[in-house]
Amino acid sequence: MSQEVDSTMDVFKDKDPEVKVRTKKMMMWLIIFALVMLFAGITSAMIVMNGSMTWLKIVPPTGLWISNVVIVLSSITMIFGVRAVKKGNSSLGFTMVLATLLLGLVFTYTQNMGWKQLSAMGMGSSQSTNDKGLTVTSWKSLDRLSGVYGQDYYITFRGEKLEKIDNEYYSPSDTGRLKPLGAEINGKFNAAAALLAVLIYIHIFHLFFGLIYMVVNLIRLKKGRIDQGNWISLHANGMYWHFMGILWLYLFAFTFYIY
Repeated sequence: MSQEVDSTMDVFKDKDPEVKVRTKKMMMWLIIFALVMLFAGITSAMIVMNGSMTWLKIVPPTGLWISNVVIVLSSITMIFGVRAVKKGNSSLGFTMVLATLLLGLVFTYTQNMGWKQLSAMGMGSSQSTNDKGLTVTSWKSLDRLSGVYGQDYYITFRGEKLEKIDNEYYSPSDTGRLKPLGAEINGKFNAAAALLAVLIYIHIFHLFFGLIYMVVNLIRLKKGRIDQGNWISLHANGMYWHFMGILWLYLFAFTFYIY
């Protein structure tokens, strides 16, 4: 009965199999293009704000480095999974896709761990109680940072990397230390950390669509609905997953080393 329902719902039932392949690939490319535009907008905002604001340069924490390794491994297992199904080895394909799913969950965990490491350094939000007894959440300013200056982070002002001496900031060109810049730094909104949090969690949000699609395809593999003759859904899943991995590696390089 379920096979009859599946066949009636298949709009490609009486079409050339190549039509189904081309259509699903095109749909996935359109989704990828939309995501490129979304993240291009966020990174463009970082470029503009970096040039016009007091900006925090962050050294990537251990959690984010681990996530880089995990996302690369997950792409490798996905490649092996799709190849196995195309060669008729659905059992191996199922195992490899399941491994990809688990690595995807580990990636999400390490991303969250990385942000928590940054939060422990004074980034992120804090809660306080106002005079009416209400809990107020606010984003921490640059003077709330902890960690070792120059090792864990540093601050740029008007395009210059500031020097920190006795808890005061100076321009490197101010050799006589005559013009402290603390008043320009303390209390300023930590835009760099805010945008980094946006990038991490918006990426995770969209990554979850790939994980959900993966669960669906694992069920299809188990039921035999994805096999050597019908692999395009898994292939499209792989396209999305590889893109999300490449996207994160680009965002990592962009955030921590380019800007």
